[in-house]
Amino acid sequence: MTRLRVATFNALHGLSLATGSARPTDLAAAAKELTADVVGLQEVDRGQDRSGGVDQTALVAEALAADHYRFVPALAGTPGRARTWTAVLGDGDSGAGGPTYGVGLVSRHPVHAWFVRRFPASSWAMPLLVPRPRPHLEVVPDEPRVALAARIDAPGGPLTVVTGHLSFVPGVNVAQLRAVARWARTLPGPRLFAGDVNLPGPLPRWITGWERLARVATYPSYAPRVQFDHVLGDGVDAATVIGVEALRLLVSDHCALAVDLDR
Repeated sequence: MTRLRVATFNALHGLSLATGSARPTDLAAAAKELTADVVGLQEVDRGQDRSGGVDQTALVAEALAADHYRFVPALAGTPGRARTWTAVLGDGDSGAGGPTYGVGLVSRHPVHAWFVRRFPASSWAMPLLVPRPRPHLEVVPDEPRVALAARIDAPGGPLTVVTGHLSFVPGVNVAQLRAVARWARTLPGPRLFAGDVNLPGPLPRWITGWERLARVATYPSYAPRVQFDHVLGDGVDAATVIGVEALRLLVSDHCALAVDLDR
């Protein structure tokens, strides 16, 4: 058996719902529990006071003993109800040396190339379920979004893995997911998408035409009722799936989703 464990985790900047704080040690412990070979990360910080000033993608990579990783910021500043941040542009990961927030991808296997696809913030604000101090609705503005892909020398042959965190605005997320699928198909196959698309159940499969490799609720972590976090395959068949887990970890309001593949 040639096994590969791929996961996606919206980390909520490492925030624990139990303590209301984002401690690097809690995020590291959560990452170790994932035991994944490749992890797509969403809502991760770099250099933010609220999460201890660390590079959270690098922290996850260290916890997994993974030598290959990249963080790409969607915005410079701190996300929140006020638009005090600025969008980060281009294929780089610069944030002018200040605090940034975005997505990351971590791999235990060598990465030969990285690719970035960006989307501007929509003008919409939407009521969202906010977990602290207790679950409640808050009107939150949309943010710039980013997808990150890696060409990985994986067991069983090279593989392109894409992660991303798409808009919560209905319709905008559909258009972004279609664009990500088209963009990913310009990259070498086979392909996996592992990310948070803010679309439930079978919708991502219908929108992309990619295979749905996991069917399990992931949100909210304390009482999962809906699947926003997905692993999709293009050239990766569902018959290769040998295990699926939704893991409630020490941090986040999302469960992590892990899929084991026999390649």
